[in-house]
Amino acid sequence: MIDALTIAVGVAALALAAWCGFAAYRNEPTKDWHFIGMIVVSLLCIVQLAIAIVQLARGHSPAKGTALFLAYLLGAVACVPATGFMSLSERTRWGSASVAAGAVVLAVLEVRLFDIWGGGSV
Repeated sequence: MIDALTIAVGVAALALAAWCGFAAYRNEPTKDWHFIGMIVVSLLCIVQLAIAIVQLARGHSPAKGTALFLAYLLGAVACVPATGFMSLSERTRWGSASVAAGAVVLAVLEVRLFDIWGGGSV
């Protein structure tokens, strides 16, 4: 894993959480700009997934188990898109709140991925 990418995904997720959380505070649903932010964060997660697969294919392995690492990695990739689709069905402030919550969960998953991999780059 690349530490800088893990940090970038975590920071981007927290920025998205703050942005959507502020929209929920202002009683606004998710808007097009929020979805662009979700796309950016999701693309960062997909890049992280691709790099992790390449690292695993090269023979590097997580310190705490490959299956656990892959489960967290797939959860991280699915987290923001899932809450984005939920916010489409809930066009109130709670849609924004769900995206904010999903983005916070993604940031926590990134910390956990860092820990599972071994806390350092290969």
